[in-house]
Amino acid sequence: MASSFLSTKPFLGSSRTDDAFSGLRYLPSHLLRSPVHISIRTSTPKKLQIQAAGSTGGNYFRVTTFGESHGGGVGCVIDGCPPRLPLLESDMQFDLDRRRPGQSRITTPRKETDTCRILSGVSEGVTTGTPITVLVPNTDQRGHDYSEMSLAYRPSHADATYDMKYGVRAVQGGGRSSARETIGRVAAGAVAKKILKSLAGTEVLAYVSQVHKVVLPEDLVDHDTLTLDQIESNIVRCPDPEYAEKMINAIDAVRVRGESIGGVVTCIVRNCPRGLGSPVFDKLEAELAKAVMSLPATKGFEIGSGFAGTFLTGSEHNDEFFTDEHGKIRTRTNRSGGIQGGISNGEIIKMRIAFKPTATIGKKQHTVSRDKKEMELIARGRHDPCVVPRAVPMVEAVVALVLVDQLMAQYAQCNLFPINPDLQDPLFSPRLELEPNNVHV
Repeated sequence: MASSFLSTKPFLGSSRTDDAFSGLRYLPSHLLRSPVHISIRTSTPKKLQIQAAGSTGGNYFRVTTFGESHGGGVGCVIDGCPPRLPLLESDMQFDLDRRRPGQSRITTPRKETDTCRILSGVSEGVTTGTPITVLVPNTDQRGHDYSEMSLAYRPSHADATYDMKYGVRAVQGGGRSSARETIGRVAAGAVAKKILKSLAGTEVLAYVSQVHKVVLPEDLVDHDTLTLDQIESNIVRCPDPEYAEKMINAIDAVRVRGESIGGVVTCIVRNCPRGLGSPVFDKLEAELAKAVMSLPATKGFEIGSGFAGTFLTGSEHNDEFFTDEHGKIRTRTNRSGGIQGGISNGEIIKMRIAFKPTATIGKKQHTVSRDKKEMELIARGRHDPCVVPRAVPMVEAVVALVLVDQLMAQYAQCNLFPINPDLQDPLFSPRLELEPNNVHV
C-alpha cells in the first residue's frame, strides 16, 4: 500500500489536481487547521489464471486427452499416477480393443488397430510417478468424406456449436467432438482400473441394458456374480444371450437403412471403499455424473432408483440398515445405488447412462450452410448405427478415473492419521500383490 501526506495549505489554481480536491474548501475551518491524511491505494493488476479448456479431468489423478479424429493420432497424458505400478502397453490395449472401430458388423466400418504406445512415465515395466504419455496413431483417415460437411452443418452434431464457440473447426471427422477422443480416456481408465483392483479389490463393469425399444429386465442380471466374460460373450455386450440377439437384430434393421438408434449402458462398481466422495459440491454421484455425461452422445444419467424412485414413498424407498455376520453395517436394499449423502457406503454402486441415436446418418436431412443458406445434406463417412456396444469400455473408464481420483483424495484427507476402527474401514484391502504386468480387469 502506498500513502501520501497532504498539508493544509490552501488549494489554489485551476489544475486538475486542485479540481480533484476542490470539495475541501467547503469543510469547516477547524478541520482545515488540522492535518488531513489521505491514503491512496495503488491497485496491483490481478493475475489471470487460465486453465486448459475442457481437455483435463481429475484433481490428484489428472488426465489430459489430445488429438483429433483425422489428425496424426490421439492419446492422453496421465499425471499423478503412483510410482512402482507394473504397467505395460498390453494393460491398456485390452480395453482399447474393446473400444476400437470395425470390431463387428454393428459398429462403424472404419478400420483402426488402435495400437497404443507408451512414450513416457514407465521404465522397465513400472510407472515412475512422472507423467505417462500414451499415443495411438490414426491410420485409416478419409478426410474427403467430409467435404460437403465443411459447408453444411450436420443436424444434432457439434459442427454448428464448435463454429459458434471458436469461429473455426476441424471439419474432418468432427475433430475433438469425435468419439476417437475417448481413446485417451479408455487408456487412462485401464490404468485406473488396475490401481483400484490391486489396492481395494474394486471392480468396474458396464454392459448394454437397452437398445432402442429392447429393454433388458433388471432381474435377469445378478450384479453380485456378473463377469466380464458374460458381457463380452456377444458383439452387443449384453450379458443375457436372448436379449443380446434381440438387440443385435434391432441394430441390423436400422443399419441397412442408413439410420441409427440409441440405448442405455448400465455400470456397476463392486467392492468400492466406503467413504469416497465429499459433501456438497464434490458428492460422488455428482462427480460420476459429470464424468459419464462428458462422453459423446450421452443424454441422461441416473443412479440407484433414479427417476423410478419418484414413484415411491419414503418408507418404500429407504434402505434400512442391519449388521451382517462380519459385524459390518450394511443396507437390506440398495435403492441409494451405493452412495448416500454423496459418499460411498460400500454397497454396489449402480448407474445407468442414456445414449442418443448417432447424429450422423445416411439419410437426407434439412440443414443450413455456414453462410446461413438452407439446404439438404446426406452425411457421408463411417459411423456406428448404435454407439452403446462400444460405449461400454468408455463408461467403465471414466467411472474408474473418478474412483481412483476420489481414492487418492480420501487417503490424503482422512487416512494420514490412524482411523477410528469402530466407525471406519481400512481404505485398502489386505495388501494385494501386484501381478507382474498381466492384470486385466
